[in-house]
Amino acid sequence: MKLNQFTDLGLRALIYLTQSARATPFTINQMATEMNVSAHHLVKVVHFMARQGWVVTSRGRNGGVALARKPIDYKLGTVIRILEERADNSNQLVNCHRPACPLRYNCNLKSILHGAMTVFVEYLEQYTLIDAVRDPQGLSEQVHIPVINV
Repeated sequence: MKLNQFTDLGLRALIYLTQSARATPFTINQMATEMNVSAHHLVKVVHFMARQGWVVTSRGRNGGVALARKPIDYKLGTVIRILEERADNSNQLVNCHRPACPLRYNCNLKSILHGAMTVFVEYLEQYTLIDAVRDPQGLSEQVHIPVINV
């Protein structure tokens, strides 16, 4: 099984935002540059996560993105399930309808994979966002934020 790009980017963004508190939130452009991802895609992910109440966003000179709750309050199973459902809209590992599979009436693969996905998500419920960060205090030291002198 492979997580889709939307889920991968969402998890990366949440982990990125666990960095130590700052005077101003992280900007999308700053996050995209440091994470080496498309700012356009990151905007979509952050917008979705804001609607879920996972992050808070603000506009303006001191605007940006920050976690809405403590990292320990984000269950990885729940986050992954919701991100996967949003990106896929069907949460199915196989599609028996497009193109129409001639085996669909005599095949149990779809239900078996659904059961495996359920176990996968349930297993991840024991972990939180804080578990996904190796050293919560050291993350801000590893992600170098360049200082530009004008």
